[in-house]
Amino acid sequence: MATKSGWRLWLPRIASAILVPVFLLGAVELALRLFDVGYPTSLLQPCTIHGQPANCYNLFFPAPFFPPGMIKTPQAYAIPVNKPPAAYRIFVLGESAAMGDPDPAYAFSRYLGVMLRERFPERKFEVVNTGSVAINSHVSLIIAKELAKQRPDVFVIYSGNNEVVGPYGPGTALTSSFGMSLPVIRSSIFLRSTRIGQLLTKLGTQKREWAGMEMFLDKQVPASSPLMKDTYSNFESNLRDTVAAARNSGARVIVSTVATNLKDCGPFASQHREGLSQDELRKWSVLVQQASDLEAGRSYDEALKLYLSALQIDDQYAELEFRIARCLWKLGDYRGAKEHFLRARDLDTLRFRADSKINDINRSVAASVAGVELVDADAIFAEQSPNGVIGSELVYEHVHLTPAGDYLLARAVFLSIASQLAGHPLQDSDVPSQEECERRLALTSYDRSRIATEMLQRLQRPPFTNQLNHSEQLLRLAIDADAAGEGPDQTVAEYQWAIAKQPDDRILHYNFGLFLYNYDRAAGAEQLKLAQPWDGFPVFTPDGAQIQ
Repeated sequence: MATKSGWRLWLPRIASAILVPVFLLGAVELALRLFDVGYPTSLLQPCTIHGQPANCYNLFFPAPFFPPGMIKTPQAYAIPVNKPPAAYRIFVLGESAAMGDPDPAYAFSRYLGVMLRERFPERKFEVVNTGSVAINSHVSLIIAKELAKQRPDVFVIYSGNNEVVGPYGPGTALTSSFGMSLPVIRSSIFLRSTRIGQLLTKLGTQKREWAGMEMFLDKQVPASSPLMKDTYSNFESNLRDTVAAARNSGARVIVSTVATNLKDCGPFASQHREGLSQDELRKWSVLVQQASDLEAGRSYDEALKLYLSALQIDDQYAELEFRIARCLWKLGDYRGAKEHFLRARDLDTLRFRADSKINDINRSVAASVAGVELVDADAIFAEQSPNGVIGSELVYEHVHLTPAGDYLLARAVFLSIASQLAGHPLQDSDVPSQEECERRLALTSYDRSRIATEMLQRLQRPPFTNQLNHSEQLLRLAIDADAAGEGPDQTVAEYQWAIAKQPDDRILHYNFGLFLYNYDRAAGAEQLKLAQPWDGFPVFTPDGAQIQ
């Protein structure tokens, strides 16, 4: 047993061993900051909007979550420091689906803003969409903590698609997953946000370019992987902490489940069950090939029997579940088809879609925390889909919402917020129509065709090219992309009308500027300049020239 004199001897040594390195690291960190090495990674930075103080999005905020050269940012936003007494501030959290990809101009948050302004013209609504490509709950938690200082009234959380493929997920191509330990992940985020961490990351990581979903092709994670348990646990912990940060600010919180495409989105990748013998694999392959031939010949009943026989051999192969679902759909068994479409998604080993467990966590957190309301987008979308199965009518490919989908989600969130503002429940008839909203947002025929063309181009690359129903997806989008549009004069008139109704809508000016630039570069550049999110923010023309 150590004597008092022994402790007196060792305590200073232990203290020195701890405090000296801490002091040295602190000194190095301070020196790097003094010499302006690295960059701040806080969410917001001081800025001005028309000379008035504001907090603007820090373009370096995502650096701790992405390799050098691959930083993804949301649409730039700024929050006025001085919040008017009648202002109502709403923050949207989430990933690319929440951001509004493929065009944030038509995100559900934009529809929500139109609905609120139409229903309560006497109020000033600030709907700030912080959604961003490729992030997940590890990032959203930090965003929520910083936004909680900005006098919010409501947080809307629409997240869950990127828990596996996003930063620190087991299927990510962005960071190490560190064995999925949440304390280690949070420590890593903190260290990577310091100037020392930035320097070490820069020295130790090769610069890479963003290559979209193709980057994840070798990052398959089966549903049976033990890493999925940690993924779900981390998501729930992050979501609960995000909700707590939002609630501690005094804001209401709306948590939404995530709607994903089931019927028209085949699995991106499949893996056979563990322990499948070579003999079993041969039998399985023969059955599936025979069934596939029968399915192609529209003998769905016979094909189904063989598919189900194959399922008895291997019940973990996602594409087989999708094939079974399609046969059941053709035979009119829509309830059975939905069960297998769901299982096909949940077994997909390229996990770009929120699965059933993720949505169960969204529901359970909303139900267990006071002051939190659930918007069950998954159920709402199913109710509005043919035979209760979500497809391409509401979701373009796997998770990104069509205008009809964005409107549907916005309507559900609006009814929650507006009912509280009005002091009584509102009905669907109190909501501005989709047509009214889209006129205000200038969703023109030109823009519909433009977005469909962009989606068509995306789907011509892996992993979409690996999907069983890839050709069907391409045909559908090609038809939308080639749909007869209006003439340029009509497009101009629609934008001018929308801008006259909301002249301070910089996103309207931005899209109008991009369109005009093809016809009148000076007029287009003027519109793009009006889209500047805060004073001094660089604005560029489509050909890369900076607008002064």
